[in-house]
Amino acid sequence: MTANTHRCRSCGCDDLKSVLDLGTTPLADRMPHPAQQDRPEPRFPLEVVFCPECSLLQILETVDPAMLFDDDYPYFSSFSQYLLDHSRKNVLELIERRKLGPDSLVVELASNDGYLLKNYVDHGVPVLGIDPVKSLCVAAEKIGVRSRAEFFGLKVAQGLVAEGFKADVIHGNNVLAHVADTNGFVAGIAALLKDDGMAVIEFPYVRDLIDHCEFDTIYHEHLCYFSVTAVDKLLRRHGLFLNDVRRLPIHGGSLRLFIEKFDAPNEAVRGLLAEEKALGLDRLDYYREFSARVADLKTKLLALLGGLKAEGKTIAAYGAAAKGSTLINFVGIGRDLLDFVADKNVHKQGRNMPGQRIPIVAAEQIAARRPDYVLLLPWNLESEILAQEAAYREAGGKFIIPVPTPRVV
Repeated sequence: MTANTHRCRSCGCDDLKSVLDLGTTPLADRMPHPAQQDRPEPRFPLEVVFCPECSLLQILETVDPAMLFDDDYPYFSSFSQYLLDHSRKNVLELIERRKLGPDSLVVELASNDGYLLKNYVDHGVPVLGIDPVKSLCVAAEKIGVRSRAEFFGLKVAQGLVAEGFKADVIHGNNVLAHVADTNGFVAGIAALLKDDGMAVIEFPYVRDLIDHCEFDTIYHEHLCYFSVTAVDKLLRRHGLFLNDVRRLPIHGGSLRLFIEKFDAPNEAVRGLLAEEKALGLDRLDYYREFSARVADLKTKLLALLGGLKAEGKTIAAYGAAAKGSTLINFVGIGRDLLDFVADKNVHKQGRNMPGQRIPIVAAEQIAARRPDYVLLLPWNLESEILAQEAAYREAGGKFIIPVPTPRVV
């Protein structure tokens, strides 16, 4: 069910250095139904380590992917308008930049409910989505996105090539960090990509994670936390090259990589590699104080919430996000502090938050029940959610933003 080899997922180094131990936690996206209330939840160690050879930050434990991404997986990307807009802009730029049309093929790895590929379909560009969750593939097919329910890797890529598939563009948004077979996944991209094709990959940037104390983005689905330095070494091992890169604000700070089969890094790539070297992202010292800063955030957040409850204030939370599971379980925020968690995703409503078993209700319950304070668990969507809840705020309601340090808005 789990594996812990104590070897680097990228380069195989066996001298990994511990950076942060979040204890034994439940799976962040396994949200129990009320009927499962009396059943114990599986829990697994969540320890973060640094590889001194290739600079990759990663967790030690590998939970069976079939357990993480089963048909009960509740994350549907289409419930975030911010993410939809972000994806659409990316697609429109690539259609123009790569001159994509009816003779092209765009493949997305971890295509979820088709939220990104639908934009290509609308412009007459053939697509193929690959995602391990059958229910997500069914949802994608309903909106015209051809999909296959599989875990992508080298074997799947070779099978697609044998069928005649070769991709002009391969998307991989927030999936590289989720894959147990890191090298097999990248080798699969190399096999499926045309010689003149481009892979466009996004993931949270480890520099933002450390600098802004974003410890709650660490959970069992997120196996790796990449720097440009670490991902560049991984790609080169498989004949792929990072030729362009952008820093993006989404998910608390992300990178978008533009990857090709020839080595021509632009100034943006060279600049970030030089910055990381100067800052020390390739050395353990950069990560040493992270654990102490996380402990300080925990102390401050518990003091804030406990103080408000002592004053008789009511507190709820917004967003049953996976990062919210890490936060409430590590900090120890239970039903004694939070009355409920509100969320727009109908697939999460009626369930409970992992570990703490706080009930998840419809987002409209914020306005209906009007708690004095709302803890914003997906703090990376602060602007979008505060705008959605403008009426609640105008009526006197306040939000608590927990990261990088607790504040009330």
